[in-house]
Amino acid sequence: MKPEHDKSHLLMQAIDLKKHYPVKKGLFGQQQLVKALDGVSFDLERGKTLAVVGESGCGKSTLGRLLTMIETPTEGQLFYQGQDLLQPDPQAEKLRRQKIQIVFQNPYGSLNPRKKVSQILEEPLVINTRLTRAERREKALEMMAKVGLKTEHYDRYPHMFSGGQRQRIAIARGLMLDPDVLIADEPVSALDVSVRAQVLNLMMDLQQELGLSYIFISHDLSVVEHIADEVMVMYLGRCVEKGSKEAIFANPRHPYTQALLSATPRLNPDERRERIKLTGELPSPLNPPPGCAFNARCRRRFGTCVQLQPKLKNVDGQQIACFAVEQDESRPS
Repeated sequence: MKPEHDKSHLLMQAIDLKKHYPVKKGLFGQQQLVKALDGVSFDLERGKTLAVVGESGCGKSTLGRLLTMIETPTEGQLFYQGQDLLQPDPQAEKLRRQKIQIVFQNPYGSLNPRKKVSQILEEPLVINTRLTRAERREKALEMMAKVGLKTEHYDRYPHMFSGGQRQRIAIARGLMLDPDVLIADEPVSALDVSVRAQVLNLMMDLQQELGLSYIFISHDLSVVEHIADEVMVMYLGRCVEKGSKEAIFANPRHPYTQALLSATPRLNPDERRERIKLTGELPSPLNPPPGCAFNARCRRRFGTCVQLQPKLKNVDGQQIACFAVEQDESRPS
């Protein structure tokens, strides 16, 4: 099954992506499945940013690994410019690996401490291109300038840089092969607050200059509000709400999205929301509750929520998986 014809302009399209990990409990225990990702779909347009948000353990980083082909989905479809990413084709696969890059969360762990910045940046060019040494150096220096690094940084090791500078190096490495899509997995969460805005503004400037599309994975909604065009809220491997940034922040409908947004600090007193405290822990993906995965923590739970799993439905331009919202919509105004 190919993506719909009217969506052929999309840069990337995911349809019902799943990733299940088999695990054993004890030596003679029965094998069980951890459903890290359990049916996620989205469309990504050129030059746009899709933010994926949710608590730790909701499947955000797993999604990032699938999109960069670090791991293969258990089920589902993934298209890049209309091409099926999951079909074995060595030449097309090499091209796609160049065009979809990732920036990892921890700039201290994602850079090899034994390699100089020059080697870190030029390694993708050595593997994937036939550029000469002089051409590789020229391209590396050009990219360093774009991310705000100086020429003298070229021959230094990662330990000589601050966290913000290391993340700039990681972003530069991700851009060395001129990708179309950059997966940013919590790219500023390990940085000081004062440095975060600098790196975010850098990413937005690069997006405008190079026409990049971002999939921005984060748990920090104040960061997401700054950079996103569209927001996808995930809970226990599934999408519970999806819509434009403006719609999600102005009118969150799912109880989980409302709770996340109520916890986001606001300087303007008029924009502050009443705090909604979530009780209980995020359920284990090894043993999810029956019905809606969020039901044990939801203040709007009723009978159907414990029995059936809600599906994403279109409500006023947003996609929401919630029986309580469906109930609201069915009531006469």
